[in-house]
Amino acid sequence: MSWLTQIRKSIPFGRKRESADNLWVKCPNCSEMLFARDYEENLFVCPRCDHHGRVGADTRLAQILDPGYELLPEPSVAEDPLKFRDSKKYADRIKAARAKSPHQDAFQVALGAIEGHKAIVGVQDFTFMGGSMGMAVGQAFVNGAKRALEEECAYIVFTAAGGARMQEGILSLMQMPKATVMTRRLKEAGLPYIVVLTDPTTGGVTASYAMLGDIHIAEPGALIGFAGQRVIQDTIRESLPEGFQRAEYLHKHGMVDMVVERKSLRATLARLLDYLHPAQAA
Repeated sequence: MSWLTQIRKSIPFGRKRESADNLWVKCPNCSEMLFARDYEENLFVCPRCDHHGRVGADTRLAQILDPGYELLPEPSVAEDPLKFRDSKKYADRIKAARAKSPHQDAFQVALGAIEGHKAIVGVQDFTFMGGSMGMAVGQAFVNGAKRALEEECAYIVFTAAGGARMQEGILSLMQMPKATVMTRRLKEAGLPYIVVLTDPTTGGVTASYAMLGDIHIAEPGALIGFAGQRVIQDTIRESLPEGFQRAEYLHKHGMVDMVVERKSLRATLARLLDYLHPAQAA
């Protein structure tokens, strides 16, 4: 060991400082550099351009529910049933996604309350394989609906997905009618089913439970649609209007009931629950 190494090891260094990567984040819309702590305290909304950033399932649940909520167990389903492989094995993609997440798949469900109103809240996490809908997501959605029926309370779902999970083929598409049946059961039971559309909500999710709510709320600027804009333009061979498939455009044309900023979302949901199901105030 050299004398320089001996001296360096003998010096009592303090805790490693946070790097610039930890201290700052770049707004994906206006490219403004934001202090990470301020960005988080502002609910991951850019204070300059009001861009609503994407948030994970745990963060979303903490923002919406009263303290003390309970996460429901994640469903157990067959993994990689088709032994799918493209440039990479599906099993390896799942493993890599789980290494970056505290959860097993892209849909989390919790039992809790919103300003005292009991509710089951399901959140789709876009950071987990683009929030894609496979068997685990479909079963988690169904389990949330069943629990809402048992608790006789509202079911609120936050959607964020690139669509069905291609690696599960037709098994992923089967989740669409499966989820649709559960929304019907909620309706028959007279229980509110509220959908909050976040950026992005596309594909098979839009074609099923995302657009079957009693009330549809969207976050500002959220991309909402089935097929991509370029696919539609190439099909109809016409230019699409500015802002097509964005929350504000859909609200203007009657596809969304309201566009609500994130800072007002919790209070809005509580007000809706008070109106739609006042008996469930905790």
